[in-house]
Amino acid sequence: MAARPYWSGQIRLALVSIPVEIFAATKPGAQLHFNQIHKPSGKRIAYEKVVPGVGPVNRDDIIKGYQIAKGEYVLLEEREIEAVKLESKRTLELVQFVDADEIDPLYFEKPYYVAPKDQLAEEAFVVLREALRKAKKVALGQLSVRGSEKLVAIKPCGKGLLMETLRYADEVRAGRAFFSEIDDMSPDDELLDLATTLIDKRTAPFDAGEFENRYVDALRALIDRKAKSKTGKAIIEETLEPSGRGSNVVDLMAALKKSVGTTGVAPAKKPTSKKAAPAKKAAPAKKGAAPKRKRA
Repeated sequence: MAARPYWSGQIRLALVSIPVEIFAATKPGAQLHFNQIHKPSGKRIAYEKVVPGVGPVNRDDIIKGYQIAKGEYVLLEEREIEAVKLESKRTLELVQFVDADEIDPLYFEKPYYVAPKDQLAEEAFVVLREALRKAKKVALGQLSVRGSEKLVAIKPCGKGLLMETLRYADEVRAGRAFFSEIDDMSPDDELLDLATTLIDKRTAPFDAGEFENRYVDALRALIDRKAKSKTGKAIIEETLEPSGRGSNVVDLMAALKKSVGTTGVAPAKKPTSKKAAPAKKAAPAKKGAAPKRKRA
């Protein structure tokens, strides 16, 4: 089944308009969903919309309201909200271009693929893609979709474009408020060398496929064991936490030296998060052998 577009409209650069479709670049990963259950009866808990003093209400009687004072709301119907005129509803205008490294990673939110809507749009689409690639720039614009206006960044991605939604300035907290109590100090040279050596030994090319969601796997195993259990008792496993958190230089030095190893550590070929493969049986012995715009 073909993916449904997240947004369909046109990218506009000055007087040039390019019909495009935007698709989500990510999908939900492995996860388990739980229901709330009434423990004495074992039945699922249901929820219904109720109004104090009125009781349960019909979904058709529910509209949106914005509170302007305690108990006082401005009521808005969906058609009123939809009628709010924003040009960005069908047009994504590129209003600024910046170097990619100018945007702090804190602002990046979610990626999307951008493709030309039809063959007639391909020529202009390719020109924009290659111009961005040649200039080594990222395009910024604002896109109205699903009840909000998003600040977005667009850059080349293979034969297409990658659009990433960005957080607005008021959605990002300044880090210095959390780091203010960290002392201004320079690390001991030997400690720094050991830590750098450990990083070098564990360095390997990134491959997301090498990592697994171990928490989901453990939850599935727990659910399987609980389903087979006839007692109904809780199954609690002891979790081994790292012990001996050193608070002084001697402890840190010893821990780093032990991590690096006195005889050296082989370079990491795969991230350690991957489950280890089962050990092979020994063969029989053979003889001889990763801006700020004004919110509308």
